[in-house]
Amino acid sequence: MTKASDYLNINRESWNNRLVSHITSDFYDVENFKKGKNSLNSIELELFGELKGKKVLHLQCHFGQDTISLARMGAECVGVDLSNKAIKYATQLNEELGTNARFICSDIYALPEVLNEKFDIVFTSYGTIGWLPDLEKWAAVISKFLKKGGKFVFAEFHPVVWMFDDNFKKIAYPYRSKNAIIESETGTYADKDAAIEQEFVVWNHGISDVLSGLIEEGLQIEKFEEFDYSPYNCFNGTKEFEPGKYYIEHLQGKIPMVYALTARK
Repeated sequence: MTKASDYLNINRESWNNRLVSHITSDFYDVENFKKGKNSLNSIELELFGELKGKKVLHLQCHFGQDTISLARMGAECVGVDLSNKAIKYATQLNEELGTNARFICSDIYALPEVLNEKFDIVFTSYGTIGWLPDLEKWAAVISKFLKKGGKFVFAEFHPVVWMFDDNFKKIAYPYRSKNAIIESETGTYADKDAAIEQEFVVWNHGISDVLSGLIEEGLQIEKFEEFDYSPYNCFNGTKEFEPGKYYIEHLQGKIPMVYALTARK
């Protein structure tokens, strides 16, 4: 039986299991990424400001596409992820493309034990905080690595999305949950027909959990915005109503799907 207390090992295995399906998927489009396609979306790009010469720490970077995209834009980047297989591939991809990103395999909470630097920007995005049980500890890590005057850039799926069942037909989960949600799935969001199966452990966090955690660590919220679409076609029953913008078709944009913010130390 899966134990929530072993969430790190369970989730590491889960992401390791997904990697091959992800790097070969149309969703991540690695072939065009190698040719120069920027993997970042307009939502977060508008929040960064000038990147050239800035030091950027990218938390929960998966296999490094966004980290490398930031490096291509002139930033000095460090990407961090729990999955050893994802970090190995990110390092290979960085070498192949000749970019200057660095990659570290680490649990976010343990990162201060292996990294001792300050950054102009800390960044994380889309499907990251649900893997973490404690957002106060998360915010403390962000604050630790930010320079005074540095900026946190965050884009994430809206907690309302995680309340629904997989087909968005009914409310199946609480808006906020301190108790772990233990699930299993076949396929993966990047390739729903992939012949893989994995267990995972997640938590639902309300927006107040995010904002309170950051404020308690001395970060000042500078911008907050909600969006009624996802830039990714990663949910069931979506419709692309504009290029690169998806909502749940039968809900017709009636629910928030993403939020984004910046916070200054």
